[in-house]
Amino acid sequence: MKLHIAIIGIVGVPANYGGFESLVENLLDFKPYVINYTVFCSSSAYPSKQLNYKGAKLKYLPFKANGISSILYDGVSLMQCIGRKYNVVLLLGVSGAIFFPFIKPFLKSKVICNIDGIEWKRDKWNYITKNFLKFSEILAIRYADIIVADNIEIQNYLKNEYNIESELITYGGDNAKFKKISKDILLKYPFLKHDYAFKVCRIEPENNIDIILEAFSLNPNSHLVIIGNWNNSTYGINLKSNFSKFNHIHLIDPIYDLDILNQIRSNCFVYIHGHSAGGTNPSLVEAMSLKLPIIAFDCNFNRSTTDNKCLYFHSTQNLLDIITNIKSYDLNQISENMYYFANNNYRWELITSKYLDLFFK
Repeated sequence: MKLHIAIIGIVGVPANYGGFESLVENLLDFKPYVINYTVFCSSSAYPSKQLNYKGAKLKYLPFKANGISSILYDGVSLMQCIGRKYNVVLLLGVSGAIFFPFIKPFLKSKVICNIDGIEWKRDKWNYITKNFLKFSEILAIRYADIIVADNIEIQNYLKNEYNIESELITYGGDNAKFKKISKDILLKYPFLKHDYAFKVCRIEPENNIDIILEAFSLNPNSHLVIIGNWNNSTYGINLKSNFSKFNHIHLIDPIYDLDILNQIRSNCFVYIHGHSAGGTNPSLVEAMSLKLPIIAFDCNFNRSTTDNKCLYFHSTQNLLDIITNIKSYDLNQISENMYYFANNNYRWELITSKYLDLFFK
């Protein structure tokens, strides 16, 4: 018997956005013949619409998948599952959970929800949004048949906050492949000939970009390259304006070509990870899989992800001290530790097999 599975809550595939999209890409790559997938996609993100991708059926909805419109996007996706012969609905994130009390009684499907990070605690949200996300989280936990946590600290939070057992499934990082820097890329970005620290992320306060930039601005001997969406917020625009004047700091707009991105991040001498919220971050496990030495913001999520074996910072001065004295650390040993842990915990074949076990459970 074939399983029919609907996937809800991502921008869509082919992936061009974030961690959940990468998860779905890999679910499709490791798809056994006994599973049929339907993936709901945001039509605004795909001017050219495919009906099928990697054997999955694609359904497009006229809503954006992010921001406040994600509530409607996920809700309508769930409504379209009513009366359909889906064995499983996989909801990625909690935005659509607000509709569970009205829709779940009519769904014949088993519902699996990956709650992502502890969204309502993120600093970027205002009071109203935080309360909505907390309420959505409560509904997801109450109505979903299985809850997935992507980090042991989130699993502990769910146990302490709601007294529930969740499934721990992280992310894979072995999709990131080492690439040498080509002559064309070196001509475009000549600063890559220097040793440089590197970071790629969304430019948000909770990713501590200001701390990282301030620390590196005080050490002109260390080049820093950050790729991110600088123009999407006042925070990013102000940082780019204030720190672009430093010759050793290089702020690059988003790069969606993975070949180019992998060339730049593969060859940094250290990877800086500033995320302080969420769970297991995809860009971090990708850096670990690339065997990069890592300096991470000191929080429980990052410590569990890196097995407490990289360097950690908690302030501008703390990070400045680390990069000023970087030669005193055994970066080779750190990179070996990161790769070893990633190879044993963050391979997509392992991650997708855990999801498959849930589908057939």
